[in-house]
Amino acid sequence: MRKKVNMGIASLRAYNFFYFSLLSIFISFLPVYLTFRDVTPSQIGVLIGVGSFIGILSQPFWGMVSDRYQTIKKVILFTLGFSIVAGAILFLSAPLYLLFLLVGAMYFFLLPTDPLTESLNFRIAQKHSVSFGSIRTFGAIGYATASLIIGWTIDQVGMEQLVWLFLGYGILAFLFIAIVSDAPASGKKLSWLELKQFFLYPKTLRFFLLVLLAATPHRTNDSFLGVYVQSLGGSTGDVGQAWFLAAMSEVAFFAISARILSRWSEIKLIMVASALYTIRYILCAIVPSAEWVVYLQLTQGMTFVIFYTATIQYLYKIIPEEWKATGQTVLAVLFFGISGIIGSIAGGWVFQQWGGSALYMAMGGFSLVAFGYSLFLWKSNGVGERIG
Repeated sequence: MRKKVNMGIASLRAYNFFYFSLLSIFISFLPVYLTFRDVTPSQIGVLIGVGSFIGILSQPFWGMVSDRYQTIKKVILFTLGFSIVAGAILFLSAPLYLLFLLVGAMYFFLLPTDPLTESLNFRIAQKHSVSFGSIRTFGAIGYATASLIIGWTIDQVGMEQLVWLFLGYGILAFLFIAIVSDAPASGKKLSWLELKQFFLYPKTLRFFLLVLLAATPHRTNDSFLGVYVQSLGGSTGDVGQAWFLAAMSEVAFFAISARILSRWSEIKLIMVASALYTIRYILCAIVPSAEWVVYLQLTQGMTFVIFYTATIQYLYKIIPEEWKATGQTVLAVLFFGISGIIGSIAGGWVFQQWGGSALYMAMGGFSLVAFGYSLFLWKSNGVGERIG
């Protein structure tokens, strides 16, 4: 039995490795690919913003499907399968008029797979008494190594070969999730009244506003880091190295995340992460070369990982058991949807009008607002206990 459990955890870790490798192609290199296709920064912003709007609709939809049918694995198989098909067509030099449809399809299928994966990781970790970070670390390793490999490979063989890397990672991710056990289902019935109470609870709303404020500059960085590095004279390989360093720092911090979370309250950790985000983006705005921006991505672990694990742990404390997959997708809607729309569209316009340095300075200012709001919530006890 113990051997079977270990094999199940190993398969889940392998799935995380290949799924987040696949996600790195979409998040890290889509803007670079669109630049290669002669799409302007403002157009990239609109394209990603529209995709993020689709994500606002799709992520809660798939989360509620998962809760309704008490399965996470089967929904992931469905969304991941369609993502592989849509992504392959997207990177096979699809005509420009199809780009909007294909990017929209990716946001409808691939992005919702992320919160479902996080929910699967968290529930299986709880069931088998292993830390969430010990599973999620492998996703960060996948993101890191794929970013480095993809950046180097594109420099060597050309952007046209990106499709084969996408297919390779996608098929392997699909094969591993197919053999992973499903997450344990809640024995409780879904209660719409409890969900309504959760969303209308003032401290919940304040928490989600904080997430939105902190996530917006983060998602702007996701959209424009590659474009900014190239605008400073960096190569596609430099873009890959930037994402590699960011993801490797995630690996380190995911490995110690359980220890950090056990010593500090979630709101304090979010406050620290927001302060570090402020410093990170202001430094990116004032450094003299692409090389500096690349190495500053080493701060990703102490910003994103601290922020993200703290928000997930807090969310799982306050949301009713039977709505956890839905709650995870609501968090993802804020993190990847609404914040993505604001960051991509506004970020693309600022980049087009005033350049990348001005954009990163604005991102630093936004993070400073998030820090101030988190400090206010901490001082006023503006977050609370479980609802329902």
